[in-house]
Amino acid sequence: MSEQGLMSELERLVSEDRNPKTMDIDLLPTIDILRKINDEDRGVPAAIEKVIPEIAAAVDRIVAAFQNGARLVYMGAGTSGRLGVLDASECPPTFGVPESMVVGLIAGGPDALVRSAEGAEDDPKQGMKALQEINLTADDVVVGIAVSGRTPYVIGGLTYARQVGATTVALSCNPRSIIAGLADIAISPLVGPEVLSGSTRLKSGTAQKLVLNMLTTASMIRIGKSYQNLMVDLNPSNKKLVARAVRIVMQTTGCAAQQARQALDQTDNDVKLAILVTITGMGVEEAREALGAAGGFLRKAIGEKTV
Repeated sequence: MSEQGLMSELERLVSEDRNPKTMDIDLLPTIDILRKINDEDRGVPAAIEKVIPEIAAAVDRIVAAFQNGARLVYMGAGTSGRLGVLDASECPPTFGVPESMVVGLIAGGPDALVRSAEGAEDDPKQGMKALQEINLTADDVVVGIAVSGRTPYVIGGLTYARQVGATTVALSCNPRSIIAGLADIAISPLVGPEVLSGSTRLKSGTAQKLVLNMLTTASMIRIGKSYQNLMVDLNPSNKKLVARAVRIVMQTTGCAAQQARQALDQTDNDVKLAILVTITGMGVEEAREALGAAGGFLRKAIGEKTV
């Protein structure tokens, strides 16, 4: 696309507009600059609230994919790509899932996580290639993340995902975006112009992060990765998480720390099993079988009422 064509395209994007509330921001003292930023940020949750039905539709598709042994794949460029990789990388320690279950792809590859690779987003073929390299299947869900809704890397990825037959989701912050038209589900929280025009790591980035939080957290809850509001499938891979695991066993069972630690030792730090053994008195293998029969849902394995 020519420079003139790109400028014309950017002029049509809400995320590129100038914000009339911050025209004087370069004249303000520090505390007033921060108040302006904070005032603008207040509108982000309200924008998210308006697209909860679309987020719910995406979660239901992701849950179905997980239950079928398939994957959630995020792809984006720049801040959008980094947010997707961040969310994907948090899932194994938080929910005890394999690294391959939620995949984050960023234009320019891993190096783009720590240094700008802005030109990497301009080739739609790279988006297609990234999905080919992970052997995308029709059972997977691909979430294309682009504030503008016009990033070529994401367009190429979503186009290829549609050809494969995968579920496609578009996450952008502009109405009627190009990627929205390519996707089965379009999630478009409209947060308006940024404090600094075009700096979409601000409100738009915050909106994207909130949506990604909701996609994975709700999906993991729906497949049994929580008990009440506790992370009972976390992977205790460091001292903090080990201490958290002990606390979770104590909170759910009412036992003392020593008993919780013993139960975790018996179950090789499997928090779910430690809780089930402590509550029911089952042996470890019996508890493991009961949990498997319950599809991994701890409430069901305990015999509590479930939805």
